[in-house]
Amino acid sequence: MKRASMIIDKAFKVSEVDPRLYGSFIEHLGRAVYDGIYQPGNPLSDEDGFRQDVIGMVKELNVPIVRYPGGNFVSSFVWEDSVGPVEQRPGRLELAWRSLEKNEVGINEFAKWAKKANSDVMMAVNLGTRGIADACNLLEYCNHPGGTKYSDLRIRHGVEQPHNIKVWCLGNEMDGPWQLGHKTMEEYGRLAEETAKAMKLIDPTIQLVSCGSSNLDMPTFPAWEAKTLECAYDYVDFVSMHQYYGNPDNDTEDFLALSDNMDQFIRSVIATCDFVRAKKRGKKDINISFDEWNVWFHSNEKDDDTMENRPWQVAPSLLEDVYTFEDALLVGLMLITLLKHADRVKIACMAQLVNVIAPIMTERGGGKAWKQTIFYPFMHASRYGRGTVLQPVLDCPKHDTSGHEDVSDVVSVAVWNEKDEELTIFAVNRNIHESMELTTDVRSLEGYRLAEHIVLEHSDMKACNSAGEELVAPKTVQRSTMEDGRVTSVLEKASWNVIRLKK
Repeated sequence: MKRASMIIDKAFKVSEVDPRLYGSFIEHLGRAVYDGIYQPGNPLSDEDGFRQDVIGMVKELNVPIVRYPGGNFVSSFVWEDSVGPVEQRPGRLELAWRSLEKNEVGINEFAKWAKKANSDVMMAVNLGTRGIADACNLLEYCNHPGGTKYSDLRIRHGVEQPHNIKVWCLGNEMDGPWQLGHKTMEEYGRLAEETAKAMKLIDPTIQLVSCGSSNLDMPTFPAWEAKTLECAYDYVDFVSMHQYYGNPDNDTEDFLALSDNMDQFIRSVIATCDFVRAKKRGKKDINISFDEWNVWFHSNEKDDDTMENRPWQVAPSLLEDVYTFEDALLVGLMLITLLKHADRVKIACMAQLVNVIAPIMTERGGGKAWKQTIFYPFMHASRYGRGTVLQPVLDCPKHDTSGHEDVSDVVSVAVWNEKDEELTIFAVNRNIHESMELTTDVRSLEGYRLAEHIVLEHSDMKACNSAGEELVAPKTVQRSTMEDGRVTSVLEKASWNVIRLKK
C-alpha cells in the first residue's frame, strides 16, 4: 500500500466558508421546472403544485441560494410574461433550448418555492435581447416596497412584501457565440457598467455578478475578464466562472485529473481580477461566483437530436445525464477545489438541481424522485464543510495521465467548525489502481477525537443509481484510527472520504 502524510494546523487558515458556496441552479430548461420542482396534480405535490419529495431532497443538500431563471434561457427572457394571473400569461418560443415556455411558473412562484426550500434567489437579468431599462424594472418589481409602477404591479399580483433578492447576475455567458445577443468584450463591459450603475441606484444593498468567460478554453479568456471588469469594476462585486467536464474518451485517470484544470482556471481569474484592481487603483477585491459547475457530457447527442428534430416541446427531456460513480469522484474533487479557494470563491452553483445535469431526478409522468451518485459528495460538503478552511500540507505520491503530469494521488482539504468543535477532512484518492495509507497530523487541535469515517466507493467506475436501485451510496467504515494527535486512514483506490473529528 502506498503512503501519504498530511499536516492540518488551525493556524493555517484560508478563509471562512461563505454558505453560498453550496448554491445551485434552476433554469427553465428541460424538466427542471415543469415535471421537476413543479407538478400540480401529483399526490406528492403541495397546494402550490411543488413536489414535496423534491423539496425534501433539496433541504438534505442544504442549498442556501439558487440561481434563476438561467442560463442561456435568460437571454431571451421577457420577465413580464412570467408574472400576473397565470391564465393570462402567454406561451413563448424559447430560443436557447428550442422549447415551448408556458410561463406557468414565474418569478413570484419561484420565489415561493425557494422559501419553501430554505433558499434565497439569485436572479439573472436579460442583457442579451434586452437591456438596462428592463433590468431596472425587474429589480423595482422584486425589491422596491411600493408606491411605484412596478412595485405596485407586484402588489396587485398578490405579493405585498418585496422579494428582497440580494444577488443579481448581469446576463449569462455573454462571451459565447451561442448566446442570444452575444456581445464583444467592449460591448458587454459598457453595458454591464451602465446596468450595474442604474441597478445600484435603485437598491444599493444588492450584489452584482459580471459575466466572466464561459469556460477555460474560450479564445478571449482572460482578456474578456480584464476588459469587462475594467469597465464595471466600480459597481460589481463578483465575476462569474463556468466550467463543465466530461469523459467522452473513457479515460478515467485523466478525467479525475481535470480538477487540476479547475484550480488553474480559478487562479488565473483571481490574478486577472487583481490586475484590474491594481490598474484601477482600486480598494476592493472582485470575488468569484462560480455559478455553473458540474460534469456534463452523457446526454449531448440525444439533446442535439431533440432540439434539431423535435423542437418546441413543453419540458422535453434535455440534459438528463445519468451520472456514474467516477462522475461523483470528480464532483468531490471540484468541491475540494472550491473550498481551497474559499478566500475568493464566495458563491458557487452546482448546475443544475433537478433533472437537468442534476443530483436529483424525478421519473417522467409523476413517478418517484431519486438521488444520483453526485448527490452524496455535495451533501457531505454542504453538511460538514461549514466553518474555516484549513490549508493542508500534503506529501503524497504522484502519477501521470494521458493529458496531465504530476497528478497527486490524493487531493484533500479540511474545514474546522470552531463553534461546534468539529473538524472534517475531505479526501479523494484518485489513484484508480492502489489504496493509500494517509497519516494526518492534527496535534494543533487538542482534545479532538475520531468521530467517523464515511466513504463513497464502488468496484465499477461506471455504476449508476436509478429510481429502482441505488448502487452508489455512502457508508461508514472502520478505516481510521487516532493516536497521539495523528489520524491514520486507509483511502481505498478511487474513493471519496469524509473523516470527521469532534472535541
